[in-house]
Amino acid sequence: MGLLLASDHITGANGGTALSPVKGDLFALLGASFYGLSNCFEEFLVSKRPMYEVVGQLAFWGMLINGTQAGIFDRASFRSAVWDGQVAGYIAGYTFMLFIFYSLAPLLFRLASAAFFNISLLTGNFWGVIIGIKVFGLTVHFLYPIAFVLILCGLFVYFATESVLGDAKKPWLGENQEGGVSGLGTAKRRAETGNAFV
Repeated sequence: MGLLLASDHITGANGGTALSPVKGDLFALLGASFYGLSNCFEEFLVSKRPMYEVVGQLAFWGMLINGTQAGIFDRASFRSAVWDGQVAGYIAGYTFMLFIFYSLAPLLFRLASAAFFNISLLTGNFWGVIIGIKVFGLTVHFLYPIAFVLILCGLFVYFATESVLGDAKKPWLGENQEGGVSGLGTAKRRAETGNAFV
């Protein structure tokens, strides 16, 4: 992340008109840290409770919190927006993609871990950059490929030493995963069926 931020500062891609770009970068890192912590907490919850319960609670409380925030901060945007079929299609597509993402993420938390998930999300910037280069003709600083290789190395090291996809054993659930729920992607189900732990 440091290389990405440095690259943005060197090329001026971090919003040269911003009053305090460093402050913005620090807020971005803070937000990413809180997102990573929320994923760790969700991993803890899906290892102890059924997945439908965790995803249902996440959706319910997220709807209330985000609806309240939108009602407070985005009222003017809602009033001035042009509402037509194209906008409705974009909203439906975005909602569907979030549904898929937040339905599959808890399964990955069971199969691997929130750390693996969070490190994997770092690669998302680069797929956007590739599209920008190919579609919009953008150029990137030489630090971008270096950062990408470092992230891939981090994923490989983590994957090789800590977690192999396939019912990852969670240390907070006990030696035989007795404190966890038995469900799709859980090590407890694997233990119950007599297979070896991964």
